[in-house]
Amino acid sequence: MSEDLAKNLQLLCSYYKSVAEVCRRLNINRPQFNRYLNATTMPSKNTLRRIGEFFGVEVEEMMLPQPQFSLLVQSRPIRQSAAQLSLTPEQKHINRLNESGQAGLSKYCGYYYEYYMSMACPGQVLRTLVDIRSEGDKTYYQRTERLNPDGVSKAFHGVYTGMVQLLSDRLFLMDYEQETHVEMTQTILYPSFQNRVARLSGLRIGVSGSGERAPCCARVVYEYLGKSIQKKQVLSRCGLFDLDSGEIEKNMISAIRNDMKEGDWHFRAKF
Repeated sequence: MSEDLAKNLQLLCSYYKSVAEVCRRLNINRPQFNRYLNATTMPSKNTLRRIGEFFGVEVEEMMLPQPQFSLLVQSRPIRQSAAQLSLTPEQKHINRLNESGQAGLSKYCGYYYEYYMSMACPGQVLRTLVDIRSEGDKTYYQRTERLNPDGVSKAFHGVYTGMVQLLSDRLFLMDYEQETHVEMTQTILYPSFQNRVARLSGLRIGVSGSGERAPCCARVVYEYLGKSIQKKQVLSRCGLFDLDSGEIEKNMISAIRNDMKEGDWHFRAKF
């Protein structure tokens, strides 16, 4: 199948809220339409005509080289849904990202412990609880920090919510702090190439929760817990820990140490 046709179909779909909406309106099976978008199957002449009529373009135009077709659709309006026309620019960007970043994420849904060296309390490990879940055809996550530094007062729970994308064999997670709305973090993880997810490693960038508020980058590891958990019990094990507390496994500490080898020019994740 023509790569140009697949790319042109992707461009046309970007004018709608989602590929799922296009499939519903065209009455085409979603897996079958995905094969058109991935250039693995060529639509029949009848299907091509239906697609062209839906978007308001000719079949011959959809077969044009992608750069030429892109200029064509910029020069005249493409038939769009009322919902798409009302979207803000940032919503349109996110929708386009979702079209390529949601496939293959279902295997990563579930609960994880997140480990990294605390940005606010140097020399201590922070263990948090992460919940990755699918809602419709999108994937979101919630990260919960449990902090009780003096061991006496009631523990404080910081909650972060965000979205997940799988792009070019990397998991991208971006969230914001729900209570104050003054902090965002981004985490990039290596994916698991095994059927069963166990650990995911990568880097996270954010700001220190201390008064310094300096941007920081740290190695991070996600440890898979399962699809369902005893949340209260699991959350009670979250918090700040000294390196010699015995609460964190030695191989985990080794995986999240923020050391650099001699000659390294960049701070990299450990695979």
